[in-house]
Amino acid sequence: MHKPVLLEETSKILITGGGVYVDCTLGGGGHAREILKSREDIFLIGIDADETALEIAEENLREFEGRYSLYKANFKDIDAVLSMEGISEVKGILFDLGISMYQLKSGRGFSFEDESFLDMRIDKEQKLTAFTIINEYSEKKIAEILKKYGEEKYAQKIASEIVKRRKRKPIETAKELADLISSVYPKGGKIHPATKTFMALRIYVNSELENLEIGLDKGVMYLQRSGRIVVITFHSLEDRIVKHFIREKEKEGIIKNLTKKPIKPKLEEVKENPSARSAKLRAGEKLV
Repeated sequence: MHKPVLLEETSKILITGGGVYVDCTLGGGGHAREILKSREDIFLIGIDADETALEIAEENLREFEGRYSLYKANFKDIDAVLSMEGISEVKGILFDLGISMYQLKSGRGFSFEDESFLDMRIDKEQKLTAFTIINEYSEKKIAEILKKYGEEKYAQKIASEIVKRRKRKPIETAKELADLISSVYPKGGKIHPATKTFMALRIYVNSELENLEIGLDKGVMYLQRSGRIVVITFHSLEDRIVKHFIREKEKEGIIKNLTKKPIKPKLEEVKENPSARSAKLRAGEKLV
């Protein structure tokens, strides 16, 4: 079972009464389950672009049947989803932007040890894959992606090695790519050498940052007065977008910033779930 990050903290901030709540990144339904458990007068709308995640969530939420609707969609299309439900305002919105354990084990090339095809699509219906980027994009473009979306300081060195290797044969699996990066990366770091490259590719393939900006903007429009938005991020690029968004909406008098400093997982949670270590929670409350 995938362990949702900052579960207790999320529920405490997000849930302020009955009404409609939207989980924009449903995953396996961990946060959604906690939201539905908290009050019987809550109806939940779950959104996820990953069909497999929706199937898992459906199973995990079965006991709350009749109190939720699930949609295969990208959260940037939250307006279309709410329109289909005939809903004009909601009590709370959650974005949990981390990749789930299900996805890491999905055989889609998200994991360094994955011998499967270098895919990295969250929505399997979209066309662009990490394989295309690694095997067809120019050295300059690959380096640019790794630098911009992964903040990878060895981007040029990695891109150069990728282009050199693919001349011999295509780089087909996640493990091949991870091993290639390890071979050119300085030894002795605390994290796996491929961490930033894989993150950059995943973000680029799925247009994660652009979609986040759109989703936040649309989401706040649907929040009712005193409704709350909670966003959990896992790297600085996402966090920067969320921090800037909340500050801007605060300046406009639309949102009250509930987290002047981001909330981070307690030491016990990180010990139990190491993937929680980089999580940051930010939240805002609608004023108008």
